[in-house]
Amino acid sequence: MKKVFMLISLILVSLLVACGTGNGENSANSDKNPENGENTNSETAENTGEKWSQIEEKGELVVGTSGTLIGASTYEQGSEELTGYDVEIMREVAERLGLEVKFEIMGIDSMLPSIESGRIDVAANDIEVTDKRKEKFSFTDPYKYSYTTMVVRKADYSGISSLEDLEGKRAGGGATTIYSQIAEHFGAEVVTYGNAPNEAYLRDVNNGNTDVIVNDYYLSKFGIAAFPEFDIMLHPELKFHPTEQAAVMAKDATTLQEKINEKLAEMREDGTLSELAMEFYHEDASQKPEGDIEEIEGLDL
Repeated sequence: MKKVFMLISLILVSLLVACGTGNGENSANSDKNPENGENTNSETAENTGEKWSQIEEKGELVVGTSGTLIGASTYEQGSEELTGYDVEIMREVAERLGLEVKFEIMGIDSMLPSIESGRIDVAANDIEVTDKRKEKFSFTDPYKYSYTTMVVRKADYSGISSLEDLEGKRAGGGATTIYSQIAEHFGAEVVTYGNAPNEAYLRDVNNGNTDVIVNDYYLSKFGIAAFPEFDIMLHPELKFHPTEQAAVMAKDATTLQEKINEKLAEMREDGTLSELAMEFYHEDASQKPEGDIEEIEGLDL
């Protein structure tokens, strides 16, 4: 179905996942019955279907993604072809909906505001589903399940043997990511880079400019594999904060959400999600991971 995703293609891509805040898409005006002042059309029904009607009319689904996210959204080495798990899922969804797909490349902190502004229809970039985000946005059904871990130095695990040991450490991360929130929750100082390549984060842990990267298991695993010369590793003992990733859209884009979910259900049933996960992560990330994963209490995500 797709080209084989080789580890060498991971060079110069970033670990970060998208995060941010924003509101749902703007509501349309409703018509009134001149006799009783009631709506002749349901305003809610009009709004929930408006985004889908616009997309269907254009024949194009606009998807925001970073192009720098390992495994999920990246360019194959030496080419201009955008690929990755999230990218190929959205390509397949659009094809099954009879739509063209257009990818808008943007920094991780711009994606949810771009949904709010209407610049994009959907954001797909290994975005974690959280209760707080669901207050302002709608998510598709999850298509990736994972958990959180840490990148540390091999020699001493960066002095970290528990989550509490993050206190006083320097953690490389994005300004608005869930992972940075976790690091700050345990007292770490977050060092931000913007939409920097993977190498910048990993090199800083290696040389001691930072101590740790708190991030997704799959993304961290492939990042480390891309730079074997660095003295870094996945923490061998810490597995925490189980996650679900999905595509995100405006809060009231209910019809669009339903259409995408229908196709995701088909892709799960016919094995496409598993096939893509194995291609890009070499593990079936479309299924929940096994084993004990520590829940973190007190996070307002």
